[in-house]
Amino acid sequence: MESRRGVRSGIAGLLGAAVNGLFGFLLVVVITRSYGTEGSGAFFAVIGVVTVAAAICVLGAETGLIWALPRRRLGPDGDAARILPVAMLPPMAAALAVAAGGMAAAGALAPRLLDGPETDARALLTVSFAAVPVVVAMTLLLAALRCVRSIRAYVAVQSVLLPVARPVLVGAAVLAGGGLLAGLTGWFVPALVAVLLTLVLVAGPLGLGRQATLRTRRADWSTFWRFALPRAASAAIDAGAVWVGVLLTSLLAGQAEAGVFGAVGRYVLAGQLAVQGLRVAVSPQLSRLLGQGRPDAAAAVHRQLASWGLALSWPVYLLLAVFGLAFLELFGSGFTAGATAMTVLALAMLVSTGVGNVQSLLLMGGRSGLHLVAALAGLLVTVSLGLVLIPGHGATGAAVAWSAGIVTENLLAVAFARLVVGHPMVDAAMLRVAVATVAGVGTAAGVGVLVGGRGIPGLLVAVAVLAAGCVGLLTLPRVRRRIRVNMKQIRARGEAVPAPTGSVPPQEKGR
Repeated sequence: MESRRGVRSGIAGLLGAAVNGLFGFLLVVVITRSYGTEGSGAFFAVIGVVTVAAAICVLGAETGLIWALPRRRLGPDGDAARILPVAMLPPMAAALAVAAGGMAAAGALAPRLLDGPETDARALLTVSFAAVPVVVAMTLLLAALRCVRSIRAYVAVQSVLLPVARPVLVGAAVLAGGGLLAGLTGWFVPALVAVLLTLVLVAGPLGLGRQATLRTRRADWSTFWRFALPRAASAAIDAGAVWVGVLLTSLLAGQAEAGVFGAVGRYVLAGQLAVQGLRVAVSPQLSRLLGQGRPDAAAAVHRQLASWGLALSWPVYLLLAVFGLAFLELFGSGFTAGATAMTVLALAMLVSTGVGNVQSLLLMGGRSGLHLVAALAGLLVTVSLGLVLIPGHGATGAAVAWSAGIVTENLLAVAFARLVVGHPMVDAAMLRVAVATVAGVGTAAGVGVLVGGRGIPGLLVAVAVLAAGCVGLLTLPRVRRRIRVNMKQIRARGEAVPAPTGSVPPQEKGR
């Protein structure tokens, strides 16, 4: 069945997410331990500038590539290569314009956004704006890589090369006595390496250099950008969600509060890596299924991988909600003020991860407009509440505002996805996984709090109890039998794929 292919891709995505999460956490430790609350606030703020600027300049083209390429033919004789200039030329032009304008305005923006000497702040902003075209090119080429190579190639670049290189280079800059500018440069350099490597990887399957035509047709432009442009705003909102909060906090409450909120936000994003890994793996498959008129199969893939994502992400967020103080102590005593913010955001993320990858269903079904409505609603709630709460409550106010935006966006998205796909987004298996996860992690957390409190000792006790419970589950015959079934699905290759049950519309030939 189609779920089998999703399972195999999901395994690769999850392994990449694990590496990404581990080294992403290490990067935050290096930044916070090296630069303190104010320095890390500046670091996170300038990363926020380049992330939000690049997400806007991409114009939704990365999602357009993931939607369009699976529906086209690869190779020298195919029509996939000619979508590359359609997707890349407008975003790169926008990125170059933003980079030039941002570098020219860095002197005026620096004192409003960053504390500290104006010369240093201007240099940080200049470097961040200069990096925008590199990040845009990397984003677009990685999107193409997801569709034209196996998921392992994408994982190697996005989930291994980038997250492993960044803490190494930032740490090396710190050990060499470099300041924030040297550390920021260490953060950006891996993006340039990723651009060069990804360009090599996509050239072969697209037939570049082997007589594949890059000459576009008018229909290519209209079809692609009719889908991509509504995604442009929502993509910027998605990519810059945490960074909007960091920038608002820096502007309204100061750099130190922004550093605390940035550290909290990195934990929250790390907990979502399992869901993101599954999304990366399955989006091209969803595009193909929905393009073939098989919404029931797409919904089945969604529900299966949503159960996986829930089982892997909810334990993380439940532990973050209970032991936020312990996690933040790892960054230093100056960051423990964000414990309440951590709890608020972790609870909101239970909703976000609990609904699964409904955004992917909307986007791969060509309904980028509905996704934009949900994303705009979430952003409006986040910014409106942030303007009211951040000045008086700092990082905690930012967390409440962002949490309200997260819940708003995801509830709207799941409602839209149900209407578009016409099949349930949740089934009994997902509900059973949710109940079992809350019961198991809740019990372990309760024991941890009773024995060691909400600091690091309590967290260690909770993790030990949870690990013992997982080992105990593996002794149950039913659990072992289910694992064997899943492993057979993963290893099964080249078998006939039966049609899903129920009435299935005739397949349409992919473009």
